[in-house]
Amino acid sequence: MKTQDLFTVLNAHKDKTLLFEYAEGVFVGANYHITEVKHITVDAVDCGAQADNWKETIIQLWESPDEIGKTEYMSVLKALGILNKVGTIKPYILDAEVKFEYSNALFHTAQLFVNDFEIRGHNLIVKLAIQPTDCKAKELCGVPEPEAADTNNASCCTPSSGCC
Repeated sequence: MKTQDLFTVLNAHKDKTLLFEYAEGVFVGANYHITEVKHITVDAVDCGAQADNWKETIIQLWESPDEIGKTEYMSVLKALGILNKVGTIKPYILDAEVKFEYSNALFHTAQLFVNDFEIRGHNLIVKLAIQPTDCKAKELCGVPEPEAADTNNASCCTPSSGCC
C-alpha cells in the first residue's frame, strides 16, 4: 500500500478505532503508540549488480509497558492528527510504500507491509503481513522461478548460482 492510499483509508474512516492485525487473529495491543515516522530512501545494489532505489514510509508502533491492560484503542482521528503533524515537519512522499515497524515480547522486530484493511463494527483493522526476502536478479543470474512453493529448494543466491 502506498502512503497516499493509507491516508485515503484513514480519512474515510475518521470515526473508527484503529487496530493493527500482525498475524491471523493477533493484534497490536491497545496500549500502542505511534512513536516514529521514517521517510526512507533505499539505494540498493542486488546480487546481479543492478542498482535500484525507492522510497518508503515506515511508521513505528510501540506498546507502552505502563499501559498494559488498556482496552481502548487509538482512534483513527488521533492517528491522523499525529501523522498529519509529522507531515508538516517532514513532508511525505505519497507514492512511497508504507510499512509498519513493530515488535513485542512474542514477536520479533519487523517491518510489515499493509496487506489489506477491514471494517469490523466500529473498528478499522489494518492487516499487516511479512513479505519474504527474494532474489531480485533471478533472470540475470539464470535462476529459474520455482514452479511451486518448495521449501526444499536452496536460496536463489547459493554460491553455485553464479550470481553472488
